[in-house]
Amino acid sequence: MRWCKPFFSAGETLIDRLLCVLGAVLFSQAPEFMQQYLQRLGGHLDEARRHCAQFFEIARQSGKTVQELAAQYAANVDPAVASMGKLVNDTEARSNALAAAEAALREASAWERPFVFLRHLDVEIARGTAAVFKPAVPTTLEGMLYALAGVIAILAIYHGVLAPLVRRICRASGAKPVAKVA
Repeated sequence: MRWCKPFFSAGETLIDRLLCVLGAVLFSQAPEFMQQYLQRLGGHLDEARRHCAQFFEIARQSGKTVQELAAQYAANVDPAVASMGKLVNDTEARSNALAAAEAALREASAWERPFVFLRHLDVEIARGTAAVFKPAVPTTLEGMLYALAGVIAILAIYHGVLAPLVRRICRASGAKPVAKVA
């Protein structure tokens, strides 16, 4: 394994610096992704509320509550009409879940946000966000904190797992890595 010597000959300090930049750039995108996710979440919430408003209007016009309307639909012998009862209930539940997720994300502090984001993550919305995600240069304190977390995480992985593994492989192959350049 002759690749060990050139790998370390560039100096681990250079590798450290490159990994710091990589970690900072990758992690600093998290607040931007969450912002774009939140915008899509808001769009889904607006649409769900629009559908709920239509159901509430139909129920009001027929002198019923939405729950009574859904129960009436569900009790119908026609399977197509009966499925409308489930649709009414599912739409209201979806609207409530989206509203709770949006409120939780908007109210979360910078420290809580990643955990709140993961707890309320809607995979469909996240996929849609990822499909159109536009990276941004972080200029907020939150973006800088995420960048710092990325630097720490990447360096911990490198120095805690990768570098010792490469050194062990080099020793086993008989190659001698060059010492750290200061």
